[in-house]
Amino acid sequence: MTGAGIEPSIDPDRVEPTSIEPDTKDWTWVLREPCPECGFVAAHLDRADLGRLLRTDAAGWAAVLAQPDARQRPDGSTWSPLEYACHVRDVHRIFGARVRLMLDEDEPTFANWDQDVTAVESRYDLQEPAVVAEELLEAAEAVAATYDGLRGASDDTWARRGLRDNGSEFTVDSIARYHLHDVVHHSHDVRRSAARATVSAYDGNATEYSDAVADVNDGVRAELDWLASVLPPGGRVLEIGSAGGRDALALEERGLVVRRTDVTPAFVELMRSRGHDAELLDPLTDDLVDERHGPYDGVWANACLLHVAREDLPTVLRNLAGATRPGGALAMTLKEGDGEEWSVHGHVRAPRRFVYWREAPLRAVLADAGWRVQDLTHDVGTTGQEWLTTRAVRF
Repeated sequence: MTGAGIEPSIDPDRVEPTSIEPDTKDWTWVLREPCPECGFVAAHLDRADLGRLLRTDAAGWAAVLAQPDARQRPDGSTWSPLEYACHVRDVHRIFGARVRLMLDEDEPTFANWDQDVTAVESRYDLQEPAVVAEELLEAAEAVAATYDGLRGASDDTWARRGLRDNGSEFTVDSIARYHLHDVVHHSHDVRRSAARATVSAYDGNATEYSDAVADVNDGVRAELDWLASVLPPGGRVLEIGSAGGRDALALEERGLVVRRTDVTPAFVELMRSRGHDAELLDPLTDDLVDERHGPYDGVWANACLLHVAREDLPTVLRNLAGATRPGGALAMTLKEGDGEEWSVHGHVRAPRRFVYWREAPLRAVLADAGWRVQDLTHDVGTTGQEWLTTRAVRF
């Protein structure tokens, strides 16, 4: 089943891209154990969520493809976001066809699909991002509808088998889980573009988001009170992800001095328009140390580091520790769960990328970064989302 992509109009003068080394790994192990890179846990998937997850993932790809660097390869051995998106589109088509074949026939053998040959022959690098976005959304919707149609299906239906030409076996259940991991993992592969798309989502909805979260709930209020209680009067706080500045005002009301920062330009401008000093700052790449005043007494990171890629959070936490005095405090909240996910719900309808954490790995990352956990609680928000609320002290 090669040639699943569209046939692009190829410029004969366009230089052939550097070839990418084919991926020859057998990824079926993700059906048995968690993926350490993207955090996907196949065993935890509720099959009823398949359609929803595939649709939201596709919306995220549309946002990635709208970024100006969609055609750009990060290095000579890695696909561009556009090339990954073409592959994801074709994965939806191929897996959709395979699932339907398994439902229609007894133990069919799948035709071979060489994804690397398809990428070259279909010239993924020359396809149009806007067109690919539409095709990806259409392909995701088609296969999502197939999975939706299996809600309430018998265990016998989910156990129907299909075979690769090498003899390896899938069931409808296992191929669905394998399929979802494939596309979710590729969203992880383009995490830099996903981060930019997430910033763009907030950038276009800064005032609306700030207004929607203007009220401080009891959970946030308790963390504000804790941070103020463990810092000296007039203590200096580095706030990461200030958004519209709500929490900074609450910290100042408790006698603290706050440095407002955000990675989203529109939030920085919004805070400045409200009469506050605010800085554009990325805790992953920017220098956090304040040479004029010395290390901070505390860090406030409420519901913001949940957008940081899994392998980048250790670096961010080390950077924050490096800018904080020994004995200083960290207040941080992250969403609890497995893997990563695009969201098109909540106060911002444009796609945003979220990364979920579990307690044990989060504790390990904090310790390695120089933070001693004082308290880590499991909370449930008003929408039913589970949260990890962390109080930690700098070694």
